[in-house]
Amino acid sequence: MIDYLEIEGYKSIKELKIELKPINILIGSNGAGKSNFISFFKLLRAIFNQRLQHFVLEEGKADNLLYFGRKRTEYLFGKAIFTEGRDNNAYFFTLVPNKQGGLFLGEEGAGYNVSRDKYGNYFTRSNIEESAVARENYPRNQYLRDYLKQLQIFHFHDTSSSSSLRRDCDVEDNLYLKHDGANLPAYLYYMKMKHPIVYKRIEYTVRSVAPFFDHFILEPSRLGDGRIELRWNETDDVDSNFSASQFSDGTIRFIALATLLLQPNPPKVIIIDEPELGLHPFAITKLAGMIQAASSRTQLIISTQSVNLVDQFDPGDIIAVDRSREEKQSIFMRLDEGNLTEWLNEHTMGELWQRNIIGAGQPFKQ
Repeated sequence: MIDYLEIEGYKSIKELKIELKPINILIGSNGAGKSNFISFFKLLRAIFNQRLQHFVLEEGKADNLLYFGRKRTEYLFGKAIFTEGRDNNAYFFTLVPNKQGGLFLGEEGAGYNVSRDKYGNYFTRSNIEESAVARENYPRNQYLRDYLKQLQIFHFHDTSSSSSLRRDCDVEDNLYLKHDGANLPAYLYYMKMKHPIVYKRIEYTVRSVAPFFDHFILEPSRLGDGRIELRWNETDDVDSNFSASQFSDGTIRFIALATLLLQPNPPKVIIIDEPELGLHPFAITKLAGMIQAASSRTQLIISTQSVNLVDQFDPGDIIAVDRSREEKQSIFMRLDEGNLTEWLNEHTMGELWQRNIIGAGQPFKQ
C-alpha cells in the first residue's frame, strides 16, 4: 500500500505531504485540484513505462506541468513510500526543465526502509531523459516496477455507441481489465471460465441494480475469428439475446465497475475518477459497498462529486480538496472524525459537504 505521498511543484499543487489509507475518497469543488492529484499518478506511470517524454509532450511541455510554470517553479518533486509488513520501499524523482521547455529526470532514487525525510538512503541516478529505475534489473528496481505497473487509473466515462465498452474484442485479451474497459467481454469470459463463483457474484450484483438483466451470454464468436462480444439475456425472456449497445449508459458503466472491484486479483492500487457518473442512487450505494469490500485486497483512490457516495464512508476515508486563494494552491486535508462527532449526530457526511461544513479551515486533521 502507498502509505505516504509527497508532491512539490506539480500543476496546482505547490506542496503536499499526505498519508494514504486503504480507502481515499477525494471531494471538492470543480477546479480545486482533484484531477491534478490523479494526474500525478499518470505521470508516475509514464515514468515507469519509459514514456516520460511522451507524457510531457501530451501535456504541453514543462510550463503546463510545473506550478505556475518555469518562471515560478524550478523543479517538480514526487515521492511515494510503499509499506508491506514491517518494511517499506520508496521511490522519488525530481524533474527539471530544459531549454526547449521539456523535462528530464534531474535525479531519481529507489530506497528500502527509508524515513519520510526528503532524501535518505537511496540508490540514485541523475540527469537522464527516461527512468533508470524502470530499466535496470536490481532487486529494488524490479520490486518498484512490479508495484507501480499495477497502479491503474480507470475511467469508464465514454459509453457512446462506438465506445470501447460496447465493442467486441480479442477473446485472448484477458490478462487484466483495461483502464477504459476495452476488453470487458474477454475479461468477463476469463472470469466465467477460471473464477465462476466471482463471475456469478458479478452477475448477481448487476442484477440487483438492473432487474431486467438475467445473465451474460459470453462465448467466443462461432465464426472462428477469435473475437468475443458482451451479450446478455433479459429476465423472463429465455430466447432474448441482446448486445452491449442495448445496455443503458449507467448499466454498462456499472458492469465495468463491478468487474473491476469484484475481481479476485485486483491491481495493487485502483484509481477511479468520478465512478458515480450516470448511476442511480441505489447503484451508488452498491458501488460504495464494492469499494469497501475491495479495500481488503487493494488500495483505492476515488475522486467524486456524489453526495450519495460520500454518505457511505467514514470521515477518516475522506480527503477534502480546496483551492486556497491566499496561497494560490490546492490544499488536501483528511477529515478528522473527532471534530465531526457532534455534527454527525444530526447530519450525514454528504449534508456536511453540501453545507460547506467540511470546507477550508474547518474540521480537518493536520
